Amino acid sequence: MDWKNTIKSSFVKLFSNFVSPKLVLFFDVCLSSAASFMVLLAVYLIFKIQVNATFALQYMLLAVLFSLMGFGLCSTYNIVIRHTDFKDTLRFALAALIKVLLLTLTWLLVGNFHLITVLTLSADLVLTFIFLMLFRFIIVSLYDFYKAKIRERMFCKRILVYGTSDLSISLIARFKDSPQYEIVGFLVPQAPQGRKLAGVRCYEFSSREDLAQIAGNLSLRAVIFSRDADAASEQDRLVKYATELGLEVLITPETQAYSSGLRVREVNIEDLLERPVIRLSTAKMEDYFKGRVVMVSGAAGSIGSQLCRQIASFGIKKLILFDNAETPMHQLRLEMEERFPELDFVPVVGDVRSKRRLDFVMRNWRPQIVFHAAAYKHVPLMEENPCEAVRVNVSGTRNIADKCVEYGVERMVMISTDKAVNPTNVMGCTKRIAEIYVQSLGLHLASLASDAPHTEFVTTRFGNVLGSNGSVIPRFREQIMAGGPVTVTDPRITRFFMTIPEACSLVMEAAVMSDGNEIFVFDMGDAVKIDHLARRMIELAGFVPDKDIKIVYTGLRPGEKLYEEVLSDKENTLPTSHERIRIARVRDYPYEQAAGYVNRLNDLAKAVEAEEMVRLMKEVVPEYISNNSAFEALDRKNG
Repeated sequence: MDWKNTIKSSFVKLFSNFVSPKLVLFFDVCLSSAASFMVLLAVYLIFKIQVNATFALQYMLLAVLFSLMGFGLCSTYNIVIRHTDFKDTLRFALAALIKVLLLTLTWLLVGNFHLITVLTLSADLVLTFIFLMLFRFIIVSLYDFYKAKIRERMFCKRILVYGTSDLSISLIARFKDSPQYEIVGFLVPQAPQGRKLAGVRCYEFSSREDLAQIAGNLSLRAVIFSRDADAASEQDRLVKYATELGLEVLITPETQAYSSGLRVREVNIEDLLERPVIRLSTAKMEDYFKGRVVMVSGAAGSIGSQLCRQIASFGIKKLILFDNAETPMHQLRLEMEERFPELDFVPVVGDVRSKRRLDFVMRNWRPQIVFHAAAYKHVPLMEENPCEAVRVNVSGTRNIADKCVEYGVERMVMISTDKAVNPTNVMGCTKRIAEIYVQSLGLHLASLASDAPHTEFVTTRFGNVLGSNGSVIPRFREQIMAGGPVTVTDPRITRFFMTIPEACSLVMEAAVMSDGNEIFVFDMGDAVKIDHLARRMIELAGFVPDKDIKIVYTGLRPGEKLYEEVLSDKENTLPTSHERIRIARVRDYPYEQAAGYVNRLNDLAKAVEAEEMVRLMKEVVPEYISNNSAFEALDRKNG
């Protein structure tokens, strides 16, 4: 028999359950009798009074009897030890007093009552009470200590580290004093039996059953990866097994390998995209932006705010935040003040549709570089509100571009979308027309026979951004937290995805590498099925798709298509110095023609002539064919 486990289980039983009243009564009687015995022993040792053995035996028997009577009358055995309070102590004092009073009465009847008798009985009363309360104090202290240990064990997650790389082994030292995590071993696909590294055992797994057995034996709570790449490579095996078994899957960021603080994060769905994270050089960016005045429109949005965070770390002279959303702007301001206390920044509440407001900003702060991220982006909403889409995405872009030229901005970087390629909705077409205007204006300025510096225009296109406001990731998370169902428009629908940091890095890289008037596109890897994305998120939340959380298919929304265009198709793009960034081949428009189109569209949008306006948009962008939209009728009329 394993005596350690026996003792441990006994303690667990003792402290996890209520002790029976009979057992409590037995302990109390033993303690009361021990107090009486200690008093007789003290009389013999201190006062040198010979105690007759018969008298001592009678005294002890009476002490046991009267203790039972006192505890019975006061019902002290029904008091739960770990819940003892001040009122209960009075009951114990009364029980001890009853015992001593009965002993006193017996002594009086015997007729042998002296001063030493009074001292003996008084000492018996005090010592009995002390023994009873001291016992309870010790039990409560042990119980609190036990609860603290259990609580610590509950919050201290027992984890296995994936792999045996140097970075994985280094986690042993990093987690040594962690109150949240306890590393109990390494988890590897192949390991010699009993092998140990850094004093910790390696566990081999090859199937879900192997992991289940290891998790059960070790009371495992989580599996941790030391590198994002390892998590990505194991997404269809270890990550899948762990989520099915209810284990947390964590990643410790590599950038914190030598930091004093230690944080781990749960695997996000971003980690499970079927391509590595894009890494762009920041050295050239820092050199380019250092000491410059930069303006970001749409600064409080998902992309705009991340742009501001990254630009703020490049040693710029001033940062102008421009957005019409008051509350998000206020939140961004508070964040900037806290994270970048040395940064000189100006929060401006304004609308890109207002030429005068833009003129005020340009005139007062003279930005040298402008990032234009302000836009309406939600496809179904813009399909229902096309005039506002044109006023913001087209006219707003024209207003900013014109002011950049007027005030000598060195470079304007416009953020576009993959939906501008062969658009099937109003939003995508407005972004394509904005591209046309910006590029035609840049080419027009470059064609002027003048040595004077002029504004260079750069456009960046990319696909869906993970975690941006209103995107599928936050929506799926909300639906999963609410217990489902998770809504997907179509089981076949696919999209290209990138993370917000990747998108912003691409935008800044384009700003640095451009020679002017290019449209940069991003190699985003393979398209991802939205249905697959939803199922993986449900699994990562610890649920079973279609069982715990239902998936409901709602049908394509207005303007939505099943498949987005591949941006980096070599037939339609040219290479750049960066393997993941290419230049789109697009048709050039004369500036006068593009400006005329934009003016007419703006007039129609202001007049809320939606049908006539969309008809003109289809003329400007012949490849714009509406899909699942009321504007499909215009395509049929046009033949």
